[in-house]
Amino acid sequence: MNTASYSAYAYALLRIVAGLMFAMHGSQKLLGFPGGDGTTMPLLSLMGLAGIIELVGGLLIAIGLFTRGAAFLASGTMAVAYFMAHASKGALPIVNQGELAVLYCFVFLFIAAYGAGIWSVDSLRTRGRTLAA
Repeated sequence: MNTASYSAYAYALLRIVAGLMFAMHGSQKLLGFPGGDGTTMPLLSLMGLAGIIELVGGLLIAIGLFTRGAAFLASGTMAVAYFMAHASKGALPIVNQGELAVLYCFVFLFIAAYGAGIWSVDSLRTRGRTLAA
């Protein structure tokens, strides 16, 4: 069995799941859902801005629309979150509880470099331009 033939599908699943999980962090901040105690962050705050980037960026990544830009912004947001909220608590992410921020940062950096891949609106838009030419 050649597992390389499944790599495009595995990547698409990674992009979709990571985007949806990221969007849920944003919906928790902005809408108090899912989970949480129902409290929300003010939109015009640092956490509100993070919530907007997480919700909108995560959904864009999941559907594969403007994927590179959305993933790059999401990656930067997680780098900032790591250094603002975690780095001062210790040098290692496992010690300072920043492993999720680091993981999101590098997953989104990879997505920004790789692009949307299959099962994405970006691939449909590109294919449409190719067919028109």
